[in-house]
Amino acid sequence: MAAPVTARTDHLIGGERITGSGERIDVVNPATEEVIASVPAGTAEQADAAVRAAAEAFPAWAATPVAERAAILTRVREGMKERFDELAATITAEVGTPITFASKVQVPNPLGITKAVLAELAAGFPAEEEIGNSLVVREPVGVVAAITPWNFPLQQIVAKVVPALAVGCTVVLKPSEVAPLTAGLIAEIVEAAGVPAGVFNMVHGTGPVVGEALAAHPLVDMVSFTGSTRAGRRVSAVAAETVKRVALELGGKSANVILDDADLVKAVKLGVAYCYLNNGQACTAWSRMLVPADRHDEAVEIAAATAAKFAPADPASPDTRLGPVASAAQRDRVVDYIRKGVEEGAALACGGPEAPEGVERGYFVRPTVFGGVTPEMTIAQEEIFGPVLSVLPYRDEDEAVRIANSTIYGLAAGVFSADSERALSVARRLRAGSVDVNGGAFNTSAPFGGYKQSGTGREFGRHGMEEFTEVKAIQR
Repeated sequence: MAAPVTARTDHLIGGERITGSGERIDVVNPATEEVIASVPAGTAEQADAAVRAAAEAFPAWAATPVAERAAILTRVREGMKERFDELAATITAEVGTPITFASKVQVPNPLGITKAVLAELAAGFPAEEEIGNSLVVREPVGVVAAITPWNFPLQQIVAKVVPALAVGCTVVLKPSEVAPLTAGLIAEIVEAAGVPAGVFNMVHGTGPVVGEALAAHPLVDMVSFTGSTRAGRRVSAVAAETVKRVALELGGKSANVILDDADLVKAVKLGVAYCYLNNGQACTAWSRMLVPADRHDEAVEIAAATAAKFAPADPASPDTRLGPVASAAQRDRVVDYIRKGVEEGAALACGGPEAPEGVERGYFVRPTVFGGVTPEMTIAQEEIFGPVLSVLPYRDEDEAVRIANSTIYGLAAGVFSADSERALSVARRLRAGSVDVNGGAFNTSAPFGGYKQSGTGREFGRHGMEEFTEVKAIQR
């Protein structure tokens, strides 16, 4: 079983810890269905207080020397390293992420993101530029509302908070109410690193209450949101009333294009693993596998055999590859999509809507593979966010590209080919913000974000830092 959770569960507003005396939100371990903690259901008034604290702290923080901000963020990174095991265990307890994945990805990625930001600061970000008689400078945008999801709770907090603080912004964080405990730990780490009162604030609560209050607040200069495309549309609409900047990292329906000269066994096995990473709850998951039509059946057979090795089990065990989805609502959503796939005529190669054998509790879903999927099917168009893979046949390379680009999303993709130049050529044709060629490794220094309804703006490294700046031209 998971280690006990020790994270703080209160708000942080203007340097003060506020427990709140009203309604609370239970945090449920998705593997056991047990309540492991609760956090206060924040109010619009508390969101307002946090924003005002951030606005008051902004001038002094923006004027703080870069070297001093870098020193504080270095201590934040050291704090994450010191509490590595605690962070990983907390993510497993509240999200259901297998502990091995939490230890190899969920915590290391934020360390890499922070390292990249510090490297940019050391290299002189933001550099001033001379254009004719103009001096062009970058300045912090101001107060940032960071609204983060439950699937990668630490990574998405760090991807917003660290670059925002680095460039001189102040922050109000609203973490997901499904996974708020990791946020409690990072708040402790930020406090211990010496971030001044009001520079970093945190308000727990729901999107319709706290999230909307932040997006609408006239003193918030920017909203950085990660979540569903539906919720992102709402954030954009609310924020538009005050014409503030909005950065969105939203849904995905990523295609894994396996070309006819690729090593099919290797590409399919890796493709299944990428689809099922974090229990299938990754916006970048390769949930559509595109294969040559004459090798479709072979690919489905390999995928089904690979999926069988992802046995749902206790996520706290180091041998587990597939844990539960994050909530009962998420489990029901995934199961409904599996039923929809069957209803629309896709061939169920393995898995299905029934609970996994031997599972008496927990929000577990069978690892599922569909074959014979056509581009117009619901399971080929909509984000499922669970361990469900759709295998689609294509006739030629042009059709593969058309199918890959046929959804409203454009976050990530994969291409496999024995010819690296051919793979690169296809990668350039895919309408996605991130494309991995032959399983290229995730890079926390490279820009990350989506095309189309997968979002706007970029995170990570220099590009992620630029999102939190305004550009000023000074004529001389």
